[in-house]
Amino acid sequence: MTEITESRAELRAALRAAVRGEVAFDVTSRALVTMDASNYRRVPVGVVAPRDADDVAAVLEVCRAHGVPVVPRGGGTSIAGQATGTGVVLDFTRYMNRLVALDAGARTAVVQPGLVLDRLQEAAAPHGLRFGPDPSTHSRCTLGGMIGNNSCGSHSVAWGTTADSVRELDVTTGRGERLRLGREWAGAPDGLRALAEGELARLRTGFPALPRRISGYALDALLPEEGADVARSFCGSEGTLGVLTEAVVSLVEAPRARALAVLGYADEGAAAEAAAGLLPYRPLTVEGMAADLVRSAVGLPRGGAWLFVETGGDSAGEARARAETIVRAADVVDARVVTDGAAQRALWRIREDASGTATRMPDGTEAWPGWEDCAVPPARLGAYLRDFRALLTAHGLRGAPYGHFGDGCIHVRIDFDLLTEAGVGRFRRFSEELADLVVAHGGSLSGEHGDGQARAELLPRMYGDEMVALFERAKAVWDPDDLLNPGMLVRPAPLDSGLRFAVLPREPVDVAFGYPGDGGDFTAAVRRCVGVAKCRTTTASGPAVMCPSYRATGEERHSTRGRARLLHEMLAGEVVTDGWRSEEVREALDLCLSCKGCRSDCPVGVDMATYKAEFLHHHYAGRRRPAAHYSMGRLPVWLRWVSRTRTAPLVNALVGVRPLAWVAKRVGGIAVEREIPRLAGETFSGWWRGRRTGSGSGRLVVLWPDTFTEHLSPSVGQAAVRVLEAAGLRVALPPTLRMRGRPVGDGASRSAAALLTARRGRVCCGLTYVSTGQLDHARVVLRRTLDLMEPVLETDAPVVVLEPSCAAALRSDLPELLHDDPRAARLAARVLTFAETLERHAPGWRPPRLDRPAVGQTHCHQHAVLGDTADRRLREAAGLAGDLTGGCCGLAGNFGFEEGHFEVSATCAEEALLPSVRAADPSAVVLADGFSCRTQLEQLAGVRGRHLAEVLAEGLDGGPEAGPQER
Repeated sequence: MTEITESRAELRAALRAAVRGEVAFDVTSRALVTMDASNYRRVPVGVVAPRDADDVAAVLEVCRAHGVPVVPRGGGTSIAGQATGTGVVLDFTRYMNRLVALDAGARTAVVQPGLVLDRLQEAAAPHGLRFGPDPSTHSRCTLGGMIGNNSCGSHSVAWGTTADSVRELDVTTGRGERLRLGREWAGAPDGLRALAEGELARLRTGFPALPRRISGYALDALLPEEGADVARSFCGSEGTLGVLTEAVVSLVEAPRARALAVLGYADEGAAAEAAAGLLPYRPLTVEGMAADLVRSAVGLPRGGAWLFVETGGDSAGEARARAETIVRAADVVDARVVTDGAAQRALWRIREDASGTATRMPDGTEAWPGWEDCAVPPARLGAYLRDFRALLTAHGLRGAPYGHFGDGCIHVRIDFDLLTEAGVGRFRRFSEELADLVVAHGGSLSGEHGDGQARAELLPRMYGDEMVALFERAKAVWDPDDLLNPGMLVRPAPLDSGLRFAVLPREPVDVAFGYPGDGGDFTAAVRRCVGVAKCRTTTASGPAVMCPSYRATGEERHSTRGRARLLHEMLAGEVVTDGWRSEEVREALDLCLSCKGCRSDCPVGVDMATYKAEFLHHHYAGRRRPAAHYSMGRLPVWLRWVSRTRTAPLVNALVGVRPLAWVAKRVGGIAVEREIPRLAGETFSGWWRGRRTGSGSGRLVVLWPDTFTEHLSPSVGQAAVRVLEAAGLRVALPPTLRMRGRPVGDGASRSAAALLTARRGRVCCGLTYVSTGQLDHARVVLRRTLDLMEPVLETDAPVVVLEPSCAAALRSDLPELLHDDPRAARLAARVLTFAETLERHAPGWRPPRLDRPAVGQTHCHQHAVLGDTADRRLREAAGLAGDLTGGCCGLAGNFGFEEGHFEVSATCAEEALLPSVRAADPSAVVLADGFSCRTQLEQLAGVRGRHLAEVLAEGLDGGPEAGPQER
């Protein structure tokens, strides 16, 4: 071990002396790249982020001298294991990520390997151009990775594979030779031409003719009739031949208008049989998926399977006419043609999310890649799928095929058991038989993602031993030292070795939360992250929230995937060796806002907020916690004390004195940039007790006095009472439930007298304890809450929660933390938002018409846990026009107040919320249902945000205040 440590130190020192980029051999950097989106795991020696081609050459020289392999890596979304390595990983996303040039006249772009595809598309769009291939990971995959895997995407029937869009490539070989690859043998390393010209017959006959043949090396591109295209031959080589440092790529003219025809078929087989027949109509896409991958069929026509067929034109009418022609030509159960851009994006999202959705069977069983992208001739797709389904059945396996039906390329994740020896054995046997089946149908083992470790061992079944031997000779020409990504494509590692699950604990880990979706197993919860990396997008699209901290920092460790990788390595114990005490994991989780955006936006439902709370619970067990955990984590305790002692005016006066406020913030672990919010002079419950009369004779509803409404913004609660009573509802408060109005009606199972019984203590959702990982304390608080709420649970009264974060805590954290108490699920099922309450229990009521624009942001927890459909309908009924933004306000409860978090918090707010407010019409009402959101608006923009209840209550009096007064 000492020799290994010394060798690693020498290598690190040599690299730091040779390169100007970042050299990282620390635990976190290594742990983040042990996996890609495949089933495989390899632990690197270190990670280097080169700044330029000179750095790349220097890394190769140092590593060659030390006998350490090098693996290029882009977005890390490869599904076959080729983006991991045991040597030095080159991370191109940090520095070599620029669009160097774009020539609209020549329709070309010069790109660095770390450039994310969407950034190229955004730059090309103003010129009416685009890069043709577009994998579903377009928001985070890189051009270098696409060239390395010869990626394709949904538009390949129109614009081909990445190789079809490559003109020239700048490549550095393992021995430091810099080559400019192109046609007519341009840039060919010594010996490549002689090798190809000596095997012309084999190159002409040894490759299947189909649009998605990605497996193996594309040596047939070196044929004279193919232009002896060395650049094209390099595509799909998976970083095994040379390291790409720059590329010249072709752009295509983007259609001015598009239409999407969604064709419904009885089943997957019928859709597959129909796909090839649509190709003569020259569609832009022919994508297919079956109902077993669709979690919500909203917007889809009737059917058990669908083809997504996109058409283009110079006008919306022309695009629609082409789509309707295809509909008429297709024998479908049902069809829908969409020209509206937003509606098209919503439908495409169903298809794109399949790469994550497919990782879970409908019953929640895990499913894995490995046979993600086989391709057969399109005309044989229907027959192949029938045989494929039969093979699954024969092995007792399940999978949900989807993908590029027009190109005969099928994606599928299968419920392999990769945790036991017997299951891994079945994985191998199935893989061997499926490879034979693909070959029997004239197909390719890989039709998009490359062979990597997943399929390279089986290439002799597709190509024969002699062709594979030719691949090995080609590798030797380019990389005679086997320095670059060894074990991929040629001389591969066995397909059932190095599985990432092998290092995880076999017995369930003792945890606090119930993890109902993962059988109570924290390890299974962490396994949810398969590396799809939707969390690595740099902009929040539409209503999406995930992952605000990554967008603020751009660092992998602050992405949902990065944190999941560190938790995986923590459980494995090889790289991260300190278990729950790991400082590396704690630091990565520190900037997690607990926004819960990943719970809904991650295609596989990773819930990092819960994982963070779990980790903090164990990390600080028996140890002193950060000051913020005591000051803000136990906020309900301090505020109740202030309320009981009637010292709110004194506290407000003291925090208004700058030196005293500074001391309080330093002692409490609060960011000095923050202003401490002022406490209300009278609590919401105090106001409630002082009311003389109530109104409403309809359904009883119990209004939850959350900590923020109770002590910091009682005006929200007061407004909600007014609106609810105006809608004819009767309002009561727990736990003393001093109800106004007549007794409970016959629908309740307990009398009003029981609800009026006073009991000790206060209800609390436990949010602040959960977010700071004080889970033992949270359990005590929540059990007391359930005791207090028992009289309510014996009625049929809904529980109205005004603060979205508290409502989300009651709906999700409560039953998951107290999974052994049946009352928890009963209370969670009763929780409604303000808008849901009005929609369900006062359906005939109409809100006042305000007829004003509205601006603001949907609360993160509302987006992730509660949903905002009812809110949208209520705003529409009130004449509040406009959609609220996505993203995160950045304050997120205690997060933005904690010392060291202010900069990230402000950056998150500047992404969407603050720009939307600044750009809003002066008459717009600024909506923010969450106390944190309102506080962020006030402290960073001087804007007064209001809860929807406040706006409607003012409307009852003839309309809210004028917009400019809100600013």
